[in-house]
Amino acid sequence: MRQVLRFACEGEVLLATLDGGDASTGLLIVSGGNETRCGAHRGMARLAGQVAARGYPVFRYDRRGVGDSSGDNGGFLAGAADLAAAVAAFRSAQPHLIHVVGFGNCDGASTLALFGRSAGIDRLLLANPWVVATADDLPPAAAIRVHYADRLRDPAAWRRLLSGGIDLPKAIRGLRKVAAPAPRAALTTRILAAIADWGANARILLAERDATAIAFRDAAPGMTATTIATASHSFAGEEDQAALLAAVLATLEDPCPPGIAR
Repeated sequence: MRQVLRFACEGEVLLATLDGGDASTGLLIVSGGNETRCGAHRGMARLAGQVAARGYPVFRYDRRGVGDSSGDNGGFLAGAADLAAAVAAFRSAQPHLIHVVGFGNCDGASTLALFGRSAGIDRLLLANPWVVATADDLPPAAAIRVHYADRLRDPAAWRRLLSGGIDLPKAIRGLRKVAAPAPRAALTTRILAAIADWGANARILLAERDATAIAFRDAAPGMTATTIATASHSFAGEEDQAALLAAVLATLEDPCPPGIAR
């Protein structure tokens, strides 16, 4: 049964949605960017319903300043207290919980990697983790390289270029960014180190042709990841959704790794 809950976080009131279940392992979903707990095209709400139908309780929340929650939106790097309060509220609402698995997309995944352990989360599934610090409106350099490699093989792209159908100034800025990429940002190093620190307790899921996923793969070529053959950042296609659900259920169904006891 789906319920809307309220819980406190540093003097503010946060809104959450709980899909109850009898299992002792539950799923806590962290939305990326400034998306509400429903997710893009209600994708997270749909995922929650599918997971709860298998008996696993699922908790979603809006961090401060987003959606139905009060307060100022400090972005994902200011989300530690929100995450900790959400985990506490989840455990309070479902007292039979033993283990909590965190799932997040984009900077929601980065929030979990950075702050999940101190919040009391046991395992992670990180989709398209955000690891770049942006200084412009262009995609990451790695994604631009893949984009232009594809376009150079596409005759239609050459026709658009010759007919003026391509934003030439933006294309030139993109080429300059590829030619002189910035050194690795401190944020990238921080997030990758946080993910690595989780070891086998964190799984990575990438949308093959998504710009954020491409940037992650470029920054962390040695990290093991499961890839879904899609360009959709939010896994919006029907086959994408099925693959995402399978990855979430596989993470929930795995025995809790040794050394974790609550």
